[in-house]
Amino acid sequence: MTDSPSQYKYLDLITGLFATLLIVSNFASTRIIELGWGLEFDAGTLMFPFTYIFNDLLTEVYGYSRSRRVIWIGFLALVISAASLALVGLFPPAGGWEQAEAWAAVMGLVPRIAGASLAAYFVGEFVNSYVLAKLKVRTGGRHLWLRLIGSTAAGQIFDTLIFASIAFIGVLDLDLWLTLLISNYLFKVGLEVILLPVTALVVSRIKRSEGLDVFDRETRFSPFRWKE
Repeated sequence: MTDSPSQYKYLDLITGLFATLLIVSNFASTRIIELGWGLEFDAGTLMFPFTYIFNDLLTEVYGYSRSRRVIWIGFLALVISAASLALVGLFPPAGGWEQAEAWAAVMGLVPRIAGASLAAYFVGEFVNSYVLAKLKVRTGGRHLWLRLIGSTAAGQIFDTLIFASIAFIGVLDLDLWLTLLISNYLFKVGLEVILLPVTALVVSRIKRSEGLDVFDRETRFSPFRWKE
């Protein structure tokens, strides 16, 4: 397969939105919020599930190989943003800047959160894409709802556990950590279910607009390939 992203109408847009959501969700993860009903989680959880929806869209329409490429682009964007903040944090603050401690308390967590996110993102997104691609072939392209929910449920198990463990063990007490872990997973999968009709509609329209519906029957699924 030869990648030619320029021939597609929406691939660049989806890639840009995917990377943006990934970076913003990591900044937002420095804040722990409560939505009621005992749901407590980092605020990045409000946005990060949409990266899975975009990944579903990429894999379902464009295939695993192009999804894999976009996952790596997002990974690189996250590395650059985390490294940039870490570099900024090495410089001493200006003498009259009164927000230095507040900045250090909040933004100082971002490199650790980004590290957690990199590990969780790498495993979770590839599991999500792999499961969806395999289910699409197995079902012959039927039961889109099964592929979308099943792939997200599988990917988020790894993503949520890895992220919560690296980012918050030793930072939060055990009870809050468990609440965060369970709340994150339920929220992410629940959001996929709630947005399923919208996701299915967008998938259908982009397939028609692009004239594309890839089945990964002969794809090599190693995450470490740049091109098929």
